[in-house]
Amino acid sequence: METLLQEPSTLFQFDRTRQAAPQVFEHMREQIIALALPPGTVLSRIDLAAQYGISQTPVRDALIRLAEEGLVDIFPQHATRVSRIDVALARQAHFLRRSVELEIVRTLAAAPDARLIEKLRATVARATRMLEVHALDEFSDNDQAFHRALYDAANVPDLHALVRRQSGHLDRLRRLHLPIAGKAHEVLRDHAAIVEAIAVGNGVRAEAVLREHLSGTLAHIDDIRARYGNYLK
Repeated sequence: METLLQEPSTLFQFDRTRQAAPQVFEHMREQIIALALPPGTVLSRIDLAAQYGISQTPVRDALIRLAEEGLVDIFPQHATRVSRIDVALARQAHFLRRSVELEIVRTLAAAPDARLIEKLRATVARATRMLEVHALDEFSDNDQAFHRALYDAANVPDLHALVRRQSGHLDRLRRLHLPIAGKAHEVLRDHAAIVEAIAVGNGVRAEAVLREHLSGTLAHIDDIRARYGNYLK
């Protein structure tokens, strides 16, 4: 399977005030999580450098960072491939994320903030419109933004970065699950319920909905494996 990266001239523009390697890492990570670069895709450093219009050094550095997150497998003197999804690592990431976010929603429900509620409701409204036109890529991005807003509101943005670094395998599983009938509507329903529980200060309800919300994908792992077994370890 060859590299599926689209031409950066139409998809990606460098911020000339930042170093190239972190931007290549971020862009490739987004494509891997979105499955635009699915498991098994061969990543040629030479080809990537040509596509991005940069030297091989920042591409190499980006690939090393992706390997550190377990998103690519580097075989020296042979090939680099997008890794298959490791379900065991996804379960660990789920444990970490659930532990952190349960504390977050409990904290937010203890002191509801009207501005946060308004922001979260707007995020849910945008997701509703995206779902109506079946814009699943945008819907997935909006899902991430919803949860990021919770971390920011609880004043623990660095924890979001930590959880994100550990969640590449889980996020890819969630992206595989999203198109399966009913999943996107469940996400939307759960987000709305979490918002309303926080709004009325019901921490117990917020935790219960969040726990169910985060467990949805792993509860359907057999269905996902049946559909996409070649993507999973």
